[in-house]
Amino acid sequence: MEGVSIARDPQGHAPINAYGAIGDGRSAALIAPDGSIDWWCAPCLDAPPLFDRLLDAADGGRFVLQARNIENVSRRYRPDSNVLETEVRTVSGRALVTESLNSGPAGRLPWSELARRIEGLDGEVTFDLHYLPGTRAGSCTPWMSDTPNGCVHHVGPVMTMLRYPEQTRIEQCDDREVRGSIQVAPGERAIIALLASQDEVLPVPPLQDIDTRIDRSDREWRQWVADLHCESLQRSEVMCSALALKFLWFAPTGAIAAAVSASLPERLGGDKNWDYRYAWVRDAAYVIKAFLRVGALPDAKAGFSWLMTTIGRHRPGIPPCYTLRGERVEQERYIDIPGYQGSQPVRVGNTATDQLQTCVYGDVLEMASRMIEAGHILDPATARLLFELADECADQWMRKDCGFWELEELQHYTMSKVECWMALRRACELAEKGHITRARLPRWQREKERILDWIDTHCWDESKQAYVMHAGSGRLDASLMLASRFGLAEVRRERFIATRDAMRRELCDASGDLLWRYSGMQDCEGTFISCAFWMVEAYGLLDERDEAERLFHSLLGRVRNDVGLMPEMWDPLTGQGLGNTPQGLSHLALIHAAFAVDGH
Repeated sequence: MEGVSIARDPQGHAPINAYGAIGDGRSAALIAPDGSIDWWCAPCLDAPPLFDRLLDAADGGRFVLQARNIENVSRRYRPDSNVLETEVRTVSGRALVTESLNSGPAGRLPWSELARRIEGLDGEVTFDLHYLPGTRAGSCTPWMSDTPNGCVHHVGPVMTMLRYPEQTRIEQCDDREVRGSIQVAPGERAIIALLASQDEVLPVPPLQDIDTRIDRSDREWRQWVADLHCESLQRSEVMCSALALKFLWFAPTGAIAAAVSASLPERLGGDKNWDYRYAWVRDAAYVIKAFLRVGALPDAKAGFSWLMTTIGRHRPGIPPCYTLRGERVEQERYIDIPGYQGSQPVRVGNTATDQLQTCVYGDVLEMASRMIEAGHILDPATARLLFELADECADQWMRKDCGFWELEELQHYTMSKVECWMALRRACELAEKGHITRARLPRWQREKERILDWIDTHCWDESKQAYVMHAGSGRLDASLMLASRFGLAEVRRERFIATRDAMRRELCDASGDLLWRYSGMQDCEGTFISCAFWMVEAYGLLDERDEAERLFHSLLGRVRNDVGLMPEMWDPLTGQGLGNTPQGLSHLALIHAAFAVDGH
């Protein structure tokens, strides 16, 4: 295990890319290298945060278990697991901290159980304990009730109980916080746990049972990986990212969130601070395809069924995103907390919920095609819905929309047209093979050729020798690298390669490995990590394997942290992560890139 810095900035923020994560299929917590849990939305991923130090370094909620006089910290996930181990070396000794959001014998527990095991290795190590419940952005005041069965902290509708062994020295315990310390010597171990439940009874299991569930959770993670079918030569990297995607999977419904966190900035001090704790159609469809590629069929099936059912309930059209329970996302609002390094505003909700994004037709039809290609069978209701979506796409593709990047400016975005072309291409394939009705097949066949002709006529810039961002634009758009996976490189190989080369010239950072999303973003935000992996895929799928492999391994060493997690963006000047984390697009893009490097 390699050492990692525990430094924070003068305001008290840890680097965005420094966080490890633990999860239980319903929520996920972000843990800084210094032992502070700075973000946890309990009991669910999209609930108001119980811990929000991530966005309010001075006063935000936190759960700290930090060794005194630290000399070195090294972390890793247990092999093929999302149980996190941190080895801490201090001036007086060495200890191992093992952390898990526990599961039970039948899967997810009906309460939240955040467990932290301390084991003494050498000498004596003293840990300071600090539990500070958040205030839900000032909307409630935590309070304590000393019940006959233990001390409980109430945070709005959430009840929490901090559990610790008898040798813990508690120095303060009141409405607002708990402070204490605990010391371990070689061979000693102690369990510190936080239990949480909302509007339900709060179980209080023995500490020994909580301890046992850490290892049971680890076995379940390892069994999940053992059941996969991954033949990639980059297996360890693929498994790491597949496990990261599990942090985003919401087991109660099968929904897949875009990221664990909310309102982390795409540029420090900027206003691009979005709430990503919702299920985007595009991101969910891409994650489902990634799960299929690694053989995670139950996760893929659950995600697919949830997405198709949710789309069917909200017809006509397809909103770009939904809540994790399949409802429309609330309108965006601002909350009054400082934000990460003062980046304002801090947002809840998302404005994308009301946008027109015609590219989602391609995302859904492509996802369905991959599900069927893997040997699975459509139910009649889903087959009818796919037919309706294909026919709707044939009507809608000529409209201006907000595009792949959810921009306010309505334009004829090239990527939207490419995805509509792909949607009708997949619909034709499904109809020809008998998976959906052939009633509109001739229409779809003609319309997809019209789309391709339109793209060539209106979106190709002869002077740039590239497909541009939208009709009449001179800008480039890195999302078009995804078109290699969608089939554009098959039918327009020379133009696709020329476009890719133009992007390497105009959108890459000085190293030539990282890409900004589109022209003009160099001064507005960091490079977009998934775009770089899409570039890897664009080389690999066109049999330029040497460059694909070089670029892939360069990225691995650059944008992943010590435990293999990635945020949304990367600042090539400071070497720091930006945007929400862990980010689904980054990890699923790595998975697809790995298979492309292998030649698949």
